[in-house]
Amino acid sequence: MGCCKNKELVKKAINTVRLLAADGVQKANSGHPGMPMGSADYAFTLWSKFLRFDPKRPDWLGRDRFVLSAGHGSMLIYSLLHLFGYDLSLEDLKNFRQLGSKTPGHPEHGHTAGVEVTTGPLGSGLASAVGMCIGLKQLAARINAPEELFKQQKVYVISGDGCIMEGTSHEACALAGHLKLNNLIFFYDDNKITIEGSTSLAHTEDVGARFAAYGWNVLKINGQCPKQIEAAITLAQGSKDKPTIIIGTTTIGYGAPTLAGTAKSHGAPLGEEELKATKAAFGFDPEQSFVVPEDVKAYCDECIAKKQADAAEWDAKFNAFLGNSPESKALLDAILNKSVPADLEAQLLAAVPAKDVASRASSGAMLQVISKLVPAVVGGSADLAPSNNTYMKEAGDFSAENRAGRNFHFGVRELGMGLICNGLALTYALPFSATFMVFSDYMKPAIRLAAIQKLHEVYVFTHDSYAVGEDGATHEPIEQLAMFRSIPGVTLLRPAEAHEVALSWAYAIRADHPVVLSLTRQALPNLPADVVAKMDVSKGAYVVSSDDNFEAILIGSGSELDACVKAADALRAQGKKIRVVSMPSWDLFEAQSAEYKESVLPKACAKRVAVEAACTIGWSKYVGDNGLVIGLDHFGESAPYKVLADKYGFTAEKVTAAIAAYLA
Repeated sequence: MGCCKNKELVKKAINTVRLLAADGVQKANSGHPGMPMGSADYAFTLWSKFLRFDPKRPDWLGRDRFVLSAGHGSMLIYSLLHLFGYDLSLEDLKNFRQLGSKTPGHPEHGHTAGVEVTTGPLGSGLASAVGMCIGLKQLAARINAPEELFKQQKVYVISGDGCIMEGTSHEACALAGHLKLNNLIFFYDDNKITIEGSTSLAHTEDVGARFAAYGWNVLKINGQCPKQIEAAITLAQGSKDKPTIIIGTTTIGYGAPTLAGTAKSHGAPLGEEELKATKAAFGFDPEQSFVVPEDVKAYCDECIAKKQADAAEWDAKFNAFLGNSPESKALLDAILNKSVPADLEAQLLAAVPAKDVASRASSGAMLQVISKLVPAVVGGSADLAPSNNTYMKEAGDFSAENRAGRNFHFGVRELGMGLICNGLALTYALPFSATFMVFSDYMKPAIRLAAIQKLHEVYVFTHDSYAVGEDGATHEPIEQLAMFRSIPGVTLLRPAEAHEVALSWAYAIRADHPVVLSLTRQALPNLPADVVAKMDVSKGAYVVSSDDNFEAILIGSGSELDACVKAADALRAQGKKIRVVSMPSWDLFEAQSAEYKESVLPKACAKRVAVEAACTIGWSKYVGDNGLVIGLDHFGESAPYKVLADKYGFTAEKVTAAIAAYLA
């Protein structure tokens, strides 16, 4: 095939992508045609000439990652997935944004083969891509793979102006520069249009200077010139110690006769007449939709065949390496399978500190054991590891110099940390992230996306109540437990003492979804051995102690269980018959059978009290309309935590008095 002919065919293929995207949006009467039409030159050039993948094996270990951070332009990735042989038909493209389709409005990982990460909230895909870059480099280093096998493995991102404006792009990209993640290649679709109009309304910064300050390579090109695109990607692939941003000037809605370059092409269909005129301008039949010309299909098929051959060659080299490196193979298998020893619970219980400690401290002891038993576990804190007790002492630090380290220093970047850990979970790791619970507010978008994607992650949130004390209202979480409980697919565990911490960690490690651990700053007394023997955190709630013919049930969560235990002793001395229940997890309790729930909280006992140092929302489900909830429906203040406990009514004496008055 001659050079000129091939050039024309590539141009035709690029226009095919544009029109498939525009057709999908038009048929759905909903969506964003402008971004796919403007970015098609870059995306098709990348996919056809550079991106390494095997469409028949979307999870091929040696593949590159493609992240459409500008997820609103989802018809771009759907068109590419169809053209390059993934399990996405023309009928699927025609069902864009329809119920039950493989082509939802924004790309969803686990729903559509070839979609590496769920995107839509702007900047989130870019930040998660940083996590993917870390995960890929870390895996290769940990198994000591030959450099030539992984040096070309890249994460390619397409983002728009919105991703650049969102704050998490700063958090994640600054860290990417610091870590010298040269496997990150980021195309910035600089079309200068947002929903409200020109970006000049709110965005005039020098993006190139900003990324240069982060320590990135900065390339500026005509984003609709395939020759410049090829040269830029080639240059970026050769970077030795920097991630690369390719700032591509593009025209939103490229090719649309009257709407190109306007905000009207951003978030609405072009309209039948405009779309027909666009097709005519590109040399396509204006009366036909969802067309893939035969020569374009043949060209894409040739590309697929070459990529599959390259993948097979890579596999042969990789398998030869593993065959000669049994230790590397064993470690790889353990990481990929997230292997957990059968006696994990027993080993964690054996590591429970002998003295009473804060649950953040007993959690730290558990993490040291887990780091040795579960190779897939990696993680870090937002500059709070000494306070969160989340540093794995024998695991090393991940850095530009040490890619095998398992501890991450995220800096004061909570949202970036959360999204980066999503990216890590989307590679091969079982990541944890940590901060003070009140700062989980900064992480809510990341936690929500983790839940949507069913990512196995652990969140270690310490300093979980007013007992932060002197730091005052800004640092004392009140409403955060209710937030976690409201997120579908997230399991919250608030352990009451060290044995519960051990079993909470065991649950979190064995889970297949996001798990939040709520931990204290202050020391908590351990439960006696007879209670530990029957403890079952995995069921969400269990009976700590119970009198025959009990007349009231006291339900304690986390640090407040001890007040319930002491109140029960005092009330029993007054002749009351009491049951005490520890409820570390509503989520797990609700998953139990009706019989089990009845055995713990029998309906016949209507006198119920719940004690938790947080807002009382939701507790009526367990205490009923006539129950008592001792909680905190106001913000805290600055004082020693024992002073606050007395003022807010959480001492054993005041809890006892409140319950006695309720039972009178």
